[in-house]
Amino acid sequence: MNALHEKIRQAIVSAAVISFARFMELALYCPHYGYYEQEKDTIGRTGDFYTNTSVGSLFGELLAFQFARWFSETIHRDCPTAKMSPFQLVEAGAHDGRLAADILSWLQKHQPDFFGNLEYWIIEPSVRRQKRQRKNLHNFADKIVWFDSLNAVPQAGVSGVILSNELLDAMPRHRLGWDANSRGWFEWGVTVRDDAFVWTRMPDKAVNQHIDKAPMRGPNLPAKLLAVLPDGFTTEICPLAEDWWRQAASTLRQGKLLTVDYGLMAEQFFTPERTQGTLRAYHRHHASNDLLANAGEQDITAHVNFTALQAVGESVGLKTELLCNQAQFLTRIAEQIWQTNGAFSEWTPACARQFQTLTHPEHLGRPFQVLLQSR
Repeated sequence: MNALHEKIRQAIVSAAVISFARFMELALYCPHYGYYEQEKDTIGRTGDFYTNTSVGSLFGELLAFQFARWFSETIHRDCPTAKMSPFQLVEAGAHDGRLAADILSWLQKHQPDFFGNLEYWIIEPSVRRQKRQRKNLHNFADKIVWFDSLNAVPQAGVSGVILSNELLDAMPRHRLGWDANSRGWFEWGVTVRDDAFVWTRMPDKAVNQHIDKAPMRGPNLPAKLLAVLPDGFTTEICPLAEDWWRQAASTLRQGKLLTVDYGLMAEQFFTPERTQGTLRAYHRHHASNDLLANAGEQDITAHVNFTALQAVGESVGLKTELLCNQAQFLTRIAEQIWQTNGAFSEWTPACARQFQTLTHPEHLGRPFQVLLQSR
């Protein structure tokens, strides 16, 4: 039994049962022992999964080009002759700092004026991950400021862009099941049996507090669909992601709120092929449905409900500018680049190969969704 297994076991013993959200929180984020606290490289060929940054630097460079465009458009719209004011680029969950390095390197080389006015803020609650990020971003030490949460940013808020890349899919989820006999949802919890973690139903009040708290959070489905939903149909909700989006929107004084992540629209969670939800574990590039195994040694992720995020943002005054897949989003940026000779950099064969991987529907182009809202 490893130290993390024992910590989770103790949490269960003291409460008899814990929600899967609590289990996921401990498995991924427990200080010292959680999956994301490990020193090993979890991304890329030698890790457990691929991401946009593991393809190469192009993803960050395309984003940097778009950020510079947005900045230029804001300056000319608001006051073309005024001195440029600081522009905050806030990255939440910067992993190992690779994306930040790609963005800042491109801006420093191709947009020095923008780079000079840029304040790069990283939101990172983990002291260990902050340490790794500082090491990997030492060339930009005077450009970056770290905060442990959105609550810690200056009271004036953000004028610029708040970015999250594959952050929300790793936020702890509550796992729900459908009881066709009682025509109601119940919450799956985790307990211990013979020193192994197993699933068990939680008291009814557990699920009610999540669904009743906000209609956009619970599976508020049409009666016709509920009538044919099979017994035991499983899905998940993530109040934490919606709370984070609301907080980010409130922090944004002026600018854009952008996320790139695995995700679906609300109705896509309730299809015949998703009777067990979208939660998956990943180890050595192999997906598994055994979410309770090897705590701390495998990634756990689930698709983001983009319908819920869009509704949250609009409820606090944001305007939805774009909701599409990654292929469409990056192609729009590339079209701007191809129309402005010399504004990006040489479009090499390596760039073309990276772009194909980022946009091909069988690679990363279709699974990743992009939500862009603005104030």
